[in-house]
Amino acid sequence: MELTYLYHSGFALAGEGFTVVFDYFEDTVSGTEGAVHESLLKRPGRFYVLSSHSHSDHFNPQVLEWKKVRPDLVFVFSKDILGHCSVPEGDAVWMEEGDVYADGLIEVRAFGSTDIGVSFLLEAEGKTIFHAGDLNNWHWMDECEESEWRGYENDFLRELETLAEYAGRVDLAMFPVDPRLGKEYMRGPRQFVERIKTAIFVPMHFDEAYAKAAAFAPVARANGARFVELARRGQSEVFWQQECETKIK
Repeated sequence: MELTYLYHSGFALAGEGFTVVFDYFEDTVSGTEGAVHESLLKRPGRFYVLSSHSHSDHFNPQVLEWKKVRPDLVFVFSKDILGHCSVPEGDAVWMEEGDVYADGLIEVRAFGSTDIGVSFLLEAEGKTIFHAGDLNNWHWMDECEESEWRGYENDFLRELETLAEYAGRVDLAMFPVDPRLGKEYMRGPRQFVERIKTAIFVPMHFDEAYAKAAAFAPVARANGARFVELARRGQSEVFWQQECETKIK
């Protein structure tokens, strides 16, 4: 499988006979230019668009237009999006925590979030892939009283336990490493890799702060995860071959 970083929390996963786009915000070049529009939408096989919630940096209504060029496209959306777009209820799979979508090629299971919407656990080709959406330890401890941020943290730790009860190990995790949280911005991803055995960790939700995201590498590696350092939009990584290789397009 090949994972391509689009922007922010957006990724495209290309497997044998399928393509999955997670949390599309912008393409690899701009809102309408890049790998998705130029090649992935033309790729043979089933095409899925997963959106974890309605925030504009995770759901771009432009994806609805893709149905014109890919009539077979499958939308798998968090149910909170239903009130934020014009998609008829029957034209998408609407997910809440605990819901499962499966079609024999992929399986998508919705877990909770510490914001609105859901996080996604995808199973395909014998691999387990997690996209966090807005699941993170949004402690904001530089701005909050300890009693408040401890409450936010406990909410996050409860969600981690729920995930761990089902999947204590994931082959690939896309998870926020967001510098806006201040000096403890790595706290959530650190807690994630400490609780969920993660083979490959890919940072997200960092906008243009590539160096800040890359600073998490030693923590990920100390917990047994291979860390994928993202350097720019459009970067692709091929996984689960005899020799993994990085290709920057």
